[in-house]
Amino acid sequence: MKDIVYLERLEQAEALFKPQRVAVLRQLSEPRSCTEVGKELGQTAQHVYYHVRKLLEAGLVSQVSERRVRGINEGIYQATARSYWLLPSLVGTIGTRRVQDELSLGYLLNLVEDVQADLVRLDGTDGDLPTLGVSGEIRLAAGDRDAFLADLRTTLQDLFTRHGGATGDTFRLAVACYPKEDDRDD
Repeated sequence: MKDIVYLERLEQAEALFKPQRVAVLRQLSEPRSCTEVGKELGQTAQHVYYHVRKLLEAGLVSQVSERRVRGINEGIYQATARSYWLLPSLVGTIGTRRVQDELSLGYLLNLVEDVQADLVRLDGTDGDLPTLGVSGEIRLAAGDRDAFLADLRTTLQDLFTRHGGATGDTFRLAVACYPKEDDRDD
């Protein structure tokens, strides 16, 4: 099971737009039969199989094994991922995105979409990836964003100089700063 599957086709996204189907998918975080999922959700195995078949067609579930129960073969299914992300281009940017500079929301949206695509590509690799993440909160007065960005650039440039040798694995560093909704001044 992957950590992330990028939904690249509209049919995949449509398969998730039914609450009952999402409930079935959640039950399939571990390998289960339609009978087992049905018992958990209070539904018939046939009703669950209808949803499983749609999820199979969309590539969101796979059959992982089969067992013989009372003379019939029963499929065992599992979700293909722990998370499903919609590819931003499924809908696409409506109109043109305003990207004035590194301080604009459009720049941050482009950065987040790039990071999201990178993470999905990395999830397909084997083994434990040497990633790291840092998160924190700061408080900036409205007029201090430019000065903060200049300080951040200087600090990062110092890190790049000290750690950015010509050999070793290449890592992408993305830094995002955005207001928290609950702290914004109205």
